[in-house]
Amino acid sequence: MNLRAETDFLLKKYNLKAKKSLGQNFLISEEIVNNIVEVAGVSNEDTIIEIGPGLGTLTSKLAENAKEVIAIELDDSMITVLTERFSLYDNVKLIHADVLKTDLKELIKDKSSVKVVANLPYYITTPIVMKLLEENLDIVQITVMVQKEVGERFTATPNGKEYGAITVSINYYTEPSIVIDVPRDNFDPVPDVDSCVVNLKVRKERVELKNEKNFFKVIKAAFSQRRKNIGNSLVGVGKSKQEVKEMLDTLKIDSNLRAENLSLENFAQIADYIS
Repeated sequence: MNLRAETDFLLKKYNLKAKKSLGQNFLISEEIVNNIVEVAGVSNEDTIIEIGPGLGTLTSKLAENAKEVIAIELDDSMITVLTERFSLYDNVKLIHADVLKTDLKELIKDKSSVKVVANLPYYITTPIVMKLLEENLDIVQITVMVQKEVGERFTATPNGKEYGAITVSINYYTEPSIVIDVPRDNFDPVPDVDSCVVNLKVRKERVELKNEKNFFKVIKAAFSQRRKNIGNSLVGVGKSKQEVKEMLDTLKIDSNLRAENLSLENFAQIADYIS
């Protein structure tokens, strides 16, 4: 049975429809599913956290290759499908919860080689990814399907319009790359946008900072007024315009540049100077 037929069968069997409110679009390409598992490098030594497994299409392939799959699903009706579908699997653990309210550190405390692999609900992609990173979980990498536009923001480089606060944050924690392009017709129902799979390899060593809180404060201030040059936008971090000018002169950073022109290292320099 191909994935399109399997998806139709399961939806009819359980009398279900994709819920727009939960951003449900079911992946119906076996090739894409196989590619996701491959680029994530899933092996029998890995514990996989899957967020929003839905009908279990990706879950099934992950379970074939991983030591254990911990699937976190919010939707009651999907839990019904998943419970029945994976009742005979001894390496699939279902958790009926909101991932944003789940203690992931507790969930993986005794696990090794933990990876996140998921087709994320698009309406909460960024909060989920930032939760995974900000909680400093002991994970190796995150391989997730996201809206193409979001993937381009995650992996952008300085001087482009996609480059923003989220880009700098993602790059602080990980080495990001787009690994698969996924046209919209690989889903049912067909979404309004194309997608991509991003691989976020968690950095073992990050750029050194005196004060991480200041670093994120600087990024927020710099990008909150993108059209202003940094000589003006950084006045928002508790310094006068003259102090900001002196700081940038000392750091040899042109005060007429905009936030999108600065590298991760530039933001670290500014944060350290303020600290």
